[in-house]
Amino acid sequence: MPTNVAPSLRAVALLSPPYATLTYAVPPWLPPQAWRRGTRVAVPLGNGAVRVGVLLDDESHAAANGGPNGGPNGGADGRALPEGVVPRPMLWPLEREPLLNAGYLDMVRQLALRQAVNEGQILGNFLPVGLRTTQVRLRFFEDGRARTLKFRDLVPLADRDPTALHRLGQAWMDGRGEVLDKAEDAADAELCSVSADPPWPVRPSAVRQVQLLEYLWDKGSASRRAVLRDLGAASATALEGLLKRGLVTVTRREVGECACDEAAEGEGPACLYGPSGAAPDAPFELNAAQRTALDDFLAALDGPRAEHRLLYGVTGSGKTAVYLDLARACLARGRSVMLLAPEVALACKLRHDVNERLPGAPLFFFHGYQGPAQRERTFRALAVRREPCLVVGTRSALFLPAPDLGVVVLDEEHDTSFKQDEGLAYQAKEVAWFRVGQGAGLLVLGSATPDVKTFHAMREGRLPMAALPDRAGGGTLPGVELVDIKDLSSTDSVLAAQSGAALRETVERGEQAVILLNRRGYAPLMYCLDCGSVARCPHCDIGLTYHKGRERLVCHYCGHSVPYPATCPNCKCMHYLPMGEGTEKLEETLAAHLPAGGKVLRLDRDSTRRPGRMEEILAAFARREAQVLVGTQMLSKGHHFPDVTLAVVADGDLGLNLPDYRAAERTFQLLVQSAGRAGRGEKPGRVLIQTRDPSHYCWNFVRTADYEGFYTHEIAIRQRRRYPPFVRL
Repeated sequence: MPTNVAPSLRAVALLSPPYATLTYAVPPWLPPQAWRRGTRVAVPLGNGAVRVGVLLDDESHAAANGGPNGGPNGGADGRALPEGVVPRPMLWPLEREPLLNAGYLDMVRQLALRQAVNEGQILGNFLPVGLRTTQVRLRFFEDGRARTLKFRDLVPLADRDPTALHRLGQAWMDGRGEVLDKAEDAADAELCSVSADPPWPVRPSAVRQVQLLEYLWDKGSASRRAVLRDLGAASATALEGLLKRGLVTVTRREVGECACDEAAEGEGPACLYGPSGAAPDAPFELNAAQRTALDDFLAALDGPRAEHRLLYGVTGSGKTAVYLDLARACLARGRSVMLLAPEVALACKLRHDVNERLPGAPLFFFHGYQGPAQRERTFRALAVRREPCLVVGTRSALFLPAPDLGVVVLDEEHDTSFKQDEGLAYQAKEVAWFRVGQGAGLLVLGSATPDVKTFHAMREGRLPMAALPDRAGGGTLPGVELVDIKDLSSTDSVLAAQSGAALRETVERGEQAVILLNRRGYAPLMYCLDCGSVARCPHCDIGLTYHKGRERLVCHYCGHSVPYPATCPNCKCMHYLPMGEGTEKLEETLAAHLPAGGKVLRLDRDSTRRPGRMEEILAAFARREAQVLVGTQMLSKGHHFPDVTLAVVADGDLGLNLPDYRAAERTFQLLVQSAGRAGRGEKPGRVLIQTRDPSHYCWNFVRTADYEGFYTHEIAIRQRRRYPPFVRL
C-alpha cells in the first residue's frame, strides 16, 4: 500500500469480553465497500487472538490529514488517536451483506445508553452464540481447487505475506470465497438427555452415574462433548452404562425445542397441545366488544405515528382472538407482527392458535430454551427476509430482526417475566415501544389484571384502552369461596376438608380440577429434631428444599444440592422432619382425596425439565387422561381446558405478606388468573382459595374478580406512601 494513502478507520463493537468499541483500520486487501455498517467482522485482539465484532459505522475517517478532529490521528469514534498509535487492520468480514440493519443498530445503541454499557455487551447478550464465534472457516476456490483457512491463520499472513491476502481478497470480491459455519462433529451433534423422571434405579455407590443424571437433569439436555468437558473423560463409561439401561437417550434433536417444532418440520407427530387439547376449535366470529377493539387497533396501526393500547379483558374474554385477527390484518398490510408471551408454555399455546386460525402464515417460533443452532437459523432467516412475517415467542424474541415491524403484542403484560433482572437487565415493554416507534407501529398490552402502573397510565390519559368485559361465548366467571385454614396444623394435608370434599365431588362427576401451589419440591424446610436447626444452603443461607424424587436437598436460589439422607452440619445427626408441603408432596397425598382410578399430573419446573415433557403433560390433561392437574404459577395463565370446573388455590397467603410494595398486586393477579382456569366451557366453575387471613382486603376484590376496585384501593395506598407510579425507584 502506498505510504501516502491514509487508511480508513472503523468502529467495531466486540461481541465478547471486554465488549469494548475499538478502532480498526480498513485493510488494503479488501476494498472499503466490503466493510459496511452492521456486518460482523473478524478482528485481531492481543497476540494472535481473533474476536468477532460488529461494524458500527459506515463513515471512512482518514487517519492522517483530516481526521474527524482535524488532527493527524483521527479515530473512527470521532476522538483523536494517541500520538504514534497505528490502528491494526480488520481481518475479514463474516458475511457479504450486513447481518444487522440501521434500525437494529439504533435499538442496540439506545439500549446501551439506557443501561450504561457498551454496544458490544448488548449484542453479545442477544445475538445467538453461533453468530459470536470465530470457530468458522474461510474457503476459497483458486485454479479449480478449494483452500480452507481458519481466521487465526490470517493474523500471521497480515504481518508476513500481504500479497497472499490481496490474492484472497480478489477471490472474495469475485465471488470465489465463502464463510463456512462451524464444523459440527458427532460429539457436538449428539444431545444427551434423561429419559425418565427421578427417582432413578441407580445404586448410591455409582457416584459417576448419579452425578451424570443430576447434571443432565439440571441442564435439560447437553451434547456429548459438553458432558465429557464438564464431568471429565471418566464420565464416558458412566454415560455408556446409562445408555444401555435406557436412563439416558442420545438424539440429534435440538436442545429444548418444543415438541411443536418437530411437527412443523415433519419430523414427528402433530402437536396435541391446543386450546382444547383435542380437535381444533370451530371457526367463530368476533363479538361486538372484540370487533370494537380490533377496529380501534387497526385505526391506530394506520395512523401516522406510533401508538399503544391496553386490551383489558376478563379471563376467557377472547383476547387471543383479537390478537390473531389483528395479526392477519397487519400481515395483509405488508408488515410484520410479534406475539409474545411471558412463558414458554403460553408461547407454545399461542403458536398452536396461530396455526389453527392463520394457516399458512409465515410463522417463526423463538424462545430461550431452544437449541443454539435453531435460534441461529431463525435469526439468520429473519435478517435476510424482506417479506412480512409473524414471530411468536417469549421476551427474547424482541431482539429478532423482523422486517418492517408493525405490531407487537405483549400478552399477560403484567407478568414479571417481561422484565429481565439477571445478567443484562431490560424491560420488554420499553424495548417493544422503541421498536414500534421506529416504524410508526402499534404496541398492544393485554391482560385481565394489568400492571397497576399500566392501568394508572390509562387512567391518566396516556394509554388508550379497549375493554372486553364479558367471557366469549356467553360463559360466566366462576364463583370464588374462601376456605379458612388457620386451624390446619403443619402435619395435616395442605387441603382442608372442604377443599378435599369438593375435589372428590368434581372427579366423581367426571369433571376436572386444577390445584395451584406456588411452591415446588416435596417439603420447603427440613428441621433437625436433635438440635433444632434447619438445613440451609452454605452459599445463600436460605432453607434447602427436599426433593423426594431426586433424593436431594436443593437450594432454589443458587441450585446447590446435596444428597438426602444427609447428616446435620451442626450435630451430625440424621433425624430430619420435613416441614411444609410442595407440589411434589401434594401430588403424592392427593390419592387419598380421589375416587378409585383417579389420576394426578404435576406441572412445575421439576416435572418439565425433560425436553417435550411440558407439552406431554398439557396434552395428556387436555385428553382427560388425568382428572387433576397440580402445579405452580405455570398453570395459572392462558391455558384453556373446558372440562375444568374446579380451581383450588392451596395457599393463597403465599407471597401476600412479602416485604415488597407489589405483594398484594402480585397475589391478586396470580389468584384471579388461577381462578380464570375454571368454568371456561359450558359448565359453571367454582374456585376455592385457602387462606389463614380471611380478613385481608385483597380477598374482597378476588371474590368478584374486581380489578378496578382493587386498583382504586391499591393506588391510594401507593400515593400515600410514595410508591411507583408516583415515584421512580
